[in-house]
Amino acid sequence: MSNIQAMIVNVRVDNLEASLPLYKELAGDVEVMRFPYEDMNLALVGPFLLISGPHEKHISQHATILVESLPLVVDALAKAGAEIVDEPSEVPNGTRLVARHPDGAVFEYLQPRA
Repeated sequence: MSNIQAMIVNVRVDNLEASLPLYKELAGDVEVMRFPYEDMNLALVGPFLLISGPHEKHISQHATILVESLPLVVDALAKAGAEIVDEPSEVPNGTRLVARHPDGAVFEYLQPRA
């Protein structure tokens, strides 16, 4: 069984409200979950995480990967020689970290709250 539950595509948008209709139509009949994170506004629309706000001080990442166990991810990243660029921390929807893989890809790993 995989530790990975799902992947969420991170989409930076200038105008959250103007962007929502397209992503809602693409995702189908899903509940839009909105929440703030630091100085940004986010909306989870099915497999899309729309991010609006000042992006320049935040690490650009390819996707958010939902996992069963963050400690398993930390072990795998250490074995591979990945760089943890944002240490594990509590966020509104769970515990997250951001890592840069040896190939340069950057991912956020999130263990959702149970």
